[in-house]
Amino acid sequence: MLTALLLAFGPPHPVVVQTGLGLGSVLAVVCSWDRNRSILWAILAGLFGWFYVIYFAITRDDRPPPVRS
Repeated sequence: MLTALLLAFGPPHPVVVQTGLGLGSVLAVVCSWDRNRSILWAILAGLFGWFYVIYFAITRDDRPPPVRS
């Protein structure tokens, strides 16, 4: 009876929304940490995701970091 009732409404719909961190958020956190060394800025960059990754790519400095001895 229950199976017939469930099949009467059609097949279940696939889940579209996902939870968790996306690739853009992870890249943004890593880029922000590399530039600022600040957890607060890294969290903020993670919220912006791909927007921060694009900003980082446009504004990054191509010079190598200074050698510390």
